[in-house]
Amino acid sequence: MSDGTWEPAPAARWEDAFLSGNGSHGAMVYGDPADDRVIVNHHTLVRPNGSEELRPPELADGLGRLQDALLRGDTTAAEDFGAGRPLVWVQPFHPAFMTRIRRDRGLHEAVAGYRRDVDFTTGEVRASYEGWHSRVFVSRADDVIVQHVTDPGLHAEVWLDPRLPGAPARLAVGRSAVLTPDGARLALRVGYPGGGLAYTGVMVARVDGGTVSLAGEGIRIEGARALTLTTRVHRGAGVPAVGALWADLPDEDYAALLAQHLPRHRTAYGRASLALRDAAGERELPGSELLRRPKSPALLERLFAAGRYHLLSSSGLLPPRLTGLWTGDWDTAWSGAFTTNANLNLQIASAAPAALPEVTEAHAVLVQGQLADWRDNARALFGTRGIVAPSHTDGASGHTRHFQRAYPLHLWTAGADWLLQPLLEHAEATTGVPDPSLTAALVEVAVFYEDFLSREDPDGNVAVVPSYSPENRPANASWGTVNATMDVAAARHALTTAAEHAPGHPSAELWRSLADRLPDYLVNEDGALAEWAWPGLRETYDHRHLSHLYPVWPLDGINPYDTPELAGAAHRALELRGSENDSAHGHLHHALIAARLRDPDRVSAALDAVLGGDFFHDSLMSSHYPSRNVYNADAAHALPAAVIESLVQSTPGRLVLLPAVPAAYPAGELLGVRTRFGAHLDLRWSKDGASAVLRPTRDARVDLRMCDELTLTETSAGNPTAPLELTAGVDRVLTLGPR
Repeated sequence: MSDGTWEPAPAARWEDAFLSGNGSHGAMVYGDPADDRVIVNHHTLVRPNGSEELRPPELADGLGRLQDALLRGDTTAAEDFGAGRPLVWVQPFHPAFMTRIRRDRGLHEAVAGYRRDVDFTTGEVRASYEGWHSRVFVSRADDVIVQHVTDPGLHAEVWLDPRLPGAPARLAVGRSAVLTPDGARLALRVGYPGGGLAYTGVMVARVDGGTVSLAGEGIRIEGARALTLTTRVHRGAGVPAVGALWADLPDEDYAALLAQHLPRHRTAYGRASLALRDAAGERELPGSELLRRPKSPALLERLFAAGRYHLLSSSGLLPPRLTGLWTGDWDTAWSGAFTTNANLNLQIASAAPAALPEVTEAHAVLVQGQLADWRDNARALFGTRGIVAPSHTDGASGHTRHFQRAYPLHLWTAGADWLLQPLLEHAEATTGVPDPSLTAALVEVAVFYEDFLSREDPDGNVAVVPSYSPENRPANASWGTVNATMDVAAARHALTTAAEHAPGHPSAELWRSLADRLPDYLVNEDGALAEWAWPGLRETYDHRHLSHLYPVWPLDGINPYDTPELAGAAHRALELRGSENDSAHGHLHHALIAARLRDPDRVSAALDAVLGGDFFHDSLMSSHYPSRNVYNADAAHALPAAVIESLVQSTPGRLVLLPAVPAAYPAGELLGVRTRFGAHLDLRWSKDGASAVLRPTRDARVDLRMCDELTLTETSAGNPTAPLELTAGVDRVLTLGPR
């Protein structure tokens, strides 16, 4: 079951509930016939905590003094820049409520005849036992959660239940329910403590047969044949007109609503797929059993499919949060926010190559919606024009307000370049050029650096000061320093990219000049790419983040083909890097970089650490730490990108086939990859060779590279040639054989 997963028992924990989503609403489905619970989520549900109106503090007046101090060697000077301000987390993401259908009898453990499953191709979660059947999906067409239950002689109570773990004690809860000729309408309004904001859940229940009466906190159904629920969430100030919200819910039956949803979901999910040759014997096992077989190709195959499914399902109104689009607890770790200095980009890394433009479009919504706040950050913190992105956002505000001695995230200036890179990759894969809004944002990043890069080192190079390498520090200095490699890479990339895509801008030549004056990357005494390109700063190798390898992945500024010596130093840095606290994002970040550096053994080790570390729940959603500790989407969403990078890599002018294939997966096929030179690619490989079919959507001239064991033996255009000359609309078949 590579395009879905199943279990022989209902979910006992919310973390194991199967997931559905449309990028706005999320559903967590337990599949319990006794108490059929669906936890409802919505991307906009963040709890007010006093941070929502906070602006970035006015620190720019002290910037010059800080720069002077750091450049003259005061390694702790940055600790005073913003000191004394309280640590303020962004508004925490939280669940809305549960829809509940409590029958008079049910099931709580695995028994013969019970099954629950989720179909990744449709987004439908199903459960069945004896005569009882439940089906749930979240509609991309109508933006509602839809559930259909059939059960001969259904006797059940139905209500909306806000009592979820961690819910504040002072929530103001109001309910209403009215009977209708075909069932009932229910509403639940939940007001946050201490304010006028609230959210409202509305439900229409349509009952086939039997009787319906008001009972308890909802309704009582007696002797029905079937029940259909449609549910939607609204968040805002004031008391909503519940009647209008009810009236706005669609009135079609389950089959019609599913039919309207399927084309949008199925088309998106079906664009790409992975099949591994040795997976067939275990494809039909339940997910929980596969998770006990970490070496199984069927496990990787299913997690690849699940990762794409969950990534798509959590992307729409916004991109995925730390928890995707789902949580069953109000106490979400790190506020369930968008952590932008690593996690968000890792989660959406497969969006362009795995042909999920819906994910990139959701990311663009987040970025474009916060540019005004990013301008405030640049002006208040650094006294510049342009934009500076925060390291945390709740999706509502993009202001920087995370001040902490050990995490001086307000000093991180690379964020805007880092967050725009996925949008740039999407543009390269589709039209080949950024759209006007992306070009304008790229220009604003360059304008920031034009103002900010005003200091020099003793050799006359431009110095990036202050500078911060998330979330690490030198062994002999404080966190805020000079010339963090990530910051240097971001500045160089931002300046050259803006000059390339806005060549007519009055500052384009100045940007190129500034980029040329940035310092070279530093190789330290261990032969490794240094995390800080500043003399005297010593490395801290045991850390989960790999910020200094930004020029390797995703930027491609350091690679084995154009900069082999620096690639060797980057590889040495990867060898020396520890995994610190075993965070899932660290392992998969390691895999992505190892793949770029053509190291299949390191890719394998990183994947093995995740697959064998008990990171995945039965839902196939993941955790942040081993032993299923802290519900978190990083591993689930980033794993497909690591797999793709080990098999196919591309830039606008290069295609790399099979650069770092793990030995455990010697044969298979990866279909539907989107390259950054505008071609779709289908790849099949085995121990005897490989074939690739390229379907270009525009003309391109591409340098072809491959693993050392293979060579190009034949192309559909005649004798092997390099580079490849691709013509829009003309397929090209590449055949690779043993060298």
